[in-house]
Amino acid sequence: MTALRFTGVVLPERETRDLYVVDGHITYEKQAGAETVAHGFLLPGMVDAHNHLGLEDGGAVGVAETEAQALADRDTGVLLLRDCGSPADTRWVQERDDLPRLIRAGRHVARTRRYLKDYGVEVEPEQLVEQVAIEATSGDGWVKLVGDWISREAGDLAPSFPAGSFAAAIERAHGLGAKVTAHCFGREVLQGLLDAGIDCLEHGTGLDVAQVEQMAAQGTALVPTVLQTRKFPGFADAGRAKFPAYAATMEELYARRRTTLMSAYEAGVALYVGTDGGGTQRHGVLVEEVLAMVEMGLPAEYVLGAASWRGRAWLGWNATLDEGAPADFAVFDTDPVDDLTVLGTPSVVVLRGRVVAGR
Repeated sequence: MTALRFTGVVLPERETRDLYVVDGHITYEKQAGAETVAHGFLLPGMVDAHNHLGLEDGGAVGVAETEAQALADRDTGVLLLRDCGSPADTRWVQERDDLPRLIRAGRHVARTRRYLKDYGVEVEPEQLVEQVAIEATSGDGWVKLVGDWISREAGDLAPSFPAGSFAAAIERAHGLGAKVTAHCFGREVLQGLLDAGIDCLEHGTGLDVAQVEQMAAQGTALVPTVLQTRKFPGFADAGRAKFPAYAATMEELYARRRTTLMSAYEAGVALYVGTDGGGTQRHGVLVEEVLAMVEMGLPAEYVLGAASWRGRAWLGWNATLDEGAPADFAVFDTDPVDDLTVLGTPSVVVLRGRVVAGR
């Protein structure tokens, strides 16, 4: 197999080097006869840390649509996906060398009749621990809980399960070697999850100052999904006539989401980038999530790291393009640190040592 040669600035170290790809891995040893492929800025493959491969608005989709979703992500340089719940069995994606690496969380675990139809497994509190054990052993080290959702009885957001049930389920998952994350829009559910030692929160718009400090102290990560939380005014309008308290809550959470996000950053909470791709959200829009996070006030280089080298390290993959690392990276004509908009248009995408996309 002919060695491939890439030249340019290797990020995040910002060293100008000749990088070679041999047998799917990176080397900096000169390779005679190497084919020169591209010159530019070389970025470790990007990460969508909140993705729903195989999911659309009506539930699970088939192989062809799932493949199209994965390709939409891959072709923008997103080479590692953390699934945050999908009703589709996507194990087959992991067998395809041309599709992004996928870390599966199995199905969402939700309360009966308290979540979107056909998305997750719906159980009652006494069944939660058992179902979490099933998801922990059938996934790739993550379990996704639906922490809160609208309660028709309360007419507002409410925890899906009692705090004690959440705590027992998290303890069980940890005992099986899995980490746990949870969908959380509102306030009421958060303290119990944090006290139970949850590993990550999705959205997290209800967090207060003391809670973000607790997250930083115990190492709980946050994936804020800014593109998703932009939709809160629409959620409020849709529910206003029937659930006015819910509408008021969503408007309040929307109004304070920038303050919440920046307080988490300033407290030292580890933030990662997730699009919530799937359902009503398109795939292949990581650049839009990155830009939205920067618009909220986060530093550009911090967000780029969260979407690339820091996100990869968090999920257990090579954070940097070191000697011997798997050759998963994207090449850009201009420096993405200076212009994040280029993240949507890599000149070349390399996955498992093969050029799989590019202009």
